[in-house]
Amino acid sequence: MEIPENIQEQLNQFQQLQQQAQAVSMQVQNVEVQIQETEKALEELKKSDENTEVFKQAGTLLIKVEYSDALADMEDKLETLQLRKQTMARQEERVIKKLEEMQSTIQAAMKGMGQ
Repeated sequence: MEIPENIQEQLNQFQQLQQQAQAVSMQVQNVEVQIQETEKALEELKKSDENTEVFKQAGTLLIKVEYSDALADMEDKLETLQLRKQTMARQEERVIKKLEEMQSTIQAAMKGMGQ
């Protein structure tokens, strides 16, 4: 039995949404890794005192920066990453919810066809 065009279209949308969910999930994982790296760098920075020479990477160069500037930059970066993670986690939740809804709709339509 052939699948009706409207159900086939829903299946295609479902597959696209699955790919979107995977992409968002990978982005969340990448941000989590960046958060861990930033937390580790911040922890190491806080272990040193204000007289410690601190360098910041700029492309392929290391540039000497003030301790207080480096500390503020790292804290800002961490905050930004955490906000990005929250935003992407909400996006991931919405996509998963939509996937579940679409799956139910498609299953109901397939049952209605007798498949």
